[in-house]
Amino acid sequence: MTAPVLLVIAHGSRDPRHAATVHALTARVRSLRPGLRVETGFLEFNAPSVPRVLERLAADGAGEVVALPLLLTRAFHAKTDIPSVLREARTRLPRLRIRQAGVLGPSPLLNAALEERLYEAGLSPSDKRSTGLVLASAGSTDPEAIAVIAEIARELRHTGWCAVRPAFASASLPRTEEAVRDLRSEGVRRVAVAPYVIAPGRLPDRIAAGAAGADVLSGVLGPSPALARLLLTRYAEACDPAAGTRSLSA
Repeated sequence: MTAPVLLVIAHGSRDPRHAATVHALTARVRSLRPGLRVETGFLEFNAPSVPRVLERLAADGAGEVVALPLLLTRAFHAKTDIPSVLREARTRLPRLRIRQAGVLGPSPLLNAALEERLYEAGLSPSDKRSTGLVLASAGSTDPEAIAVIAEIARELRHTGWCAVRPAFASASLPRTEEAVRDLRSEGVRRVAVAPYVIAPGRLPDRIAAGAAGADVLSGVLGPSPALARLLLTRYAEACDPAAGTRSLSA
């Protein structure tokens, strides 16, 4: 039996680094699961669009697709935009079975990817106890998404960082620079900013600008091995919830 196609749905950006990073991530997913058909579609700005990819899959005779939002929290795009696009596609392409997978976060694999980027930026595990961490996300007006970021910050605090503060590049407060100043005012000797975003673009650039007063700025999550594993975990959960649990534990 042919496995469902994995369709990774990214938001898209006018910044060419965004699409390049998304494609690098999906290439890593393919390398982890040879034989699985992995496609990429964008909601806006970049091609191919999600409807165009689904039309092509239907024309190719694909029977089933798992549509996986490349999103870290459940906010507007996960709750409204993507379901709307998929509903329209189901009406136009009735022979193509389309499932929407869950968003990526929260997940221990995301936390692992985040720390991986911090270590690449120059920190070591032994630095955690003397380093305050700013968890800088894109921001949202959705209370559920904001609550998830705050909870992740609390979880990270229990992994050894001397302090962790959430921050947001838009829509919510505090901003990155405010969180950095707060940690400094509390006497934290070293401050690191970790962008909790997948790909470069306008909001990640805003996070980087706000990190000017920090000692360390890590890169975006990008095509990290842990993030690629997480995409396959969410895919497995959409196909079979029990298989998703086994994939994560592996």
